[in-house]
Amino acid sequence: MIQRFPKWLALLAGGLSATGFAPLNLWPVTLACMALLIHLIATAPSRKAAFSRGWLFGLGQFTIGLNWIAIAFTYQDAMPHWLGWVAVVGLSCYLALFPALATLLAHLLPRKTAAADICFILAFAALWLVTEWMRAWVFTGFAWNPLGVIALEFGWAARLVGTYGLGALVMLIAGALLQGVQRQWKPALGLFAGVALLSLGGWTLAPSPAGFTRTPITVVQPNNDQSDKYDPVMAARNFARLVDQTVDRKARPGRIVFWPEAATEDFVEDGYPRRYYYPETPAGIRARLTRPINDGDLLVTGGVKLDFDRNGRAIAAANSVFVFSSQAEILGSYDKSHLVPGGEYLPYEEILGQIGLSRLVPGTLGFTPGPGAQTLDLGRLGRMGLQICYEIVFSGEVADRNNRPDFIFNPSNDAWFGPWGPPQHLAQARMRGLEEGLPVIRSTPTGISAVVDADGRLLDSIAHHKAGHIDTVLPRAHAATPFALWGNALALGLAGLLLLFAVALRAFPR
Repeated sequence: MIQRFPKWLALLAGGLSATGFAPLNLWPVTLACMALLIHLIATAPSRKAAFSRGWLFGLGQFTIGLNWIAIAFTYQDAMPHWLGWVAVVGLSCYLALFPALATLLAHLLPRKTAAADICFILAFAALWLVTEWMRAWVFTGFAWNPLGVIALEFGWAARLVGTYGLGALVMLIAGALLQGVQRQWKPALGLFAGVALLSLGGWTLAPSPAGFTRTPITVVQPNNDQSDKYDPVMAARNFARLVDQTVDRKARPGRIVFWPEAATEDFVEDGYPRRYYYPETPAGIRARLTRPINDGDLLVTGGVKLDFDRNGRAIAAANSVFVFSSQAEILGSYDKSHLVPGGEYLPYEEILGQIGLSRLVPGTLGFTPGPGAQTLDLGRLGRMGLQICYEIVFSGEVADRNNRPDFIFNPSNDAWFGPWGPPQHLAQARMRGLEEGLPVIRSTPTGISAVVDADGRLLDSIAHHKAGHIDTVLPRAHAATPFALWGNALALGLAGLLLLFAVALRAFPR
């Protein structure tokens, strides 16, 4: 069957491999599918066959794994809802080029046999790592669901080589399984041993705490549905839900209260034309927002900034986070850097707009990106890094290495993304905590809000479509991990090492 229907098998294996990601987490299925892919590429009769098999595998994996994008279109009335599935398949056709590139390059490598030997497996794992890293930045990048995320629960090696390096180790395990099926016991054991050593290194790294915190925090989830977000009739109710989950007269003084992305549609900065505040003043808006918190608390909430031209005309917006004191002062802010293609901006808008496409976030103003990862000093309450929503998926880009934070706040709006998107998003946020040795705090309108410790463990959460709040203390940060210090240079170094081993073993066979 493998020889008769290799393309259909590649497509089917790709689709099944997506079940290893959240919410199903069937990672053994993904390992089996990756082993099958290695065999299909090693036995491909030509470059074209290797490329097409890799592309079909990627098409299946991304189409199933990114099904949540289609759900987002049901909240956008400017376009027909069925276009969501066209977008999923179209995006998957593009993303599948990256695994196809890895499979093509692997097939081009000199080999002495048509089977997948240890040299082929080492090289293929390295090339998979490099192409996943490329997927994170080519054309602004779309780093969703890299292979390493399936190993989150036992991915200690991510402290050393990050998520992309962990994906290469997953590929080596799949190769070892294939070698075992082919009764090549020595290579299989060698691959298992190599992965075990790196994993043990990450596990025994035993990061020491970088400080002790008893900072009380409240993470708020109001359960505001996306369909109500832009309805002015629902604005008062949506705000009341935030207040209900925030007010706590018995809370310890000095809390940090976390609200979701875009929790307020009001403009809180001074200096805008008066019509942007009517009927309130900016001071009145800030006072209303901070009224639910206690003296000495801080409120961290998502909002929007505007940029104006000389004539007072709004020309651009920024997806932002503001920090308010209990006296309604703005203590700091952060602007989102990685904007969502198709969400906050439409790529090639001058072309795609002509055929009726629009971005998912409504409005006439385009969003502009911020400068990148930043750390805001909250005084005695610590140093906060910020990553708004989608930004958290970019491995190696979530913390300022020159001003390391004590934790990362990841406000998000997962209300768009159905039952698959939020758990996938949470898994990737947890991976950032493990890589960086930093706690991650998530607040969303309707799930999944969570508190993640510096080992990537889920300490507490509020489920999808539930209202609630989490009252706890901020988890401790670890000392900077090797990955936190060096980032994806370590992952690319691992790729180079795997290629070097592949060449050496090919040149000097035993």
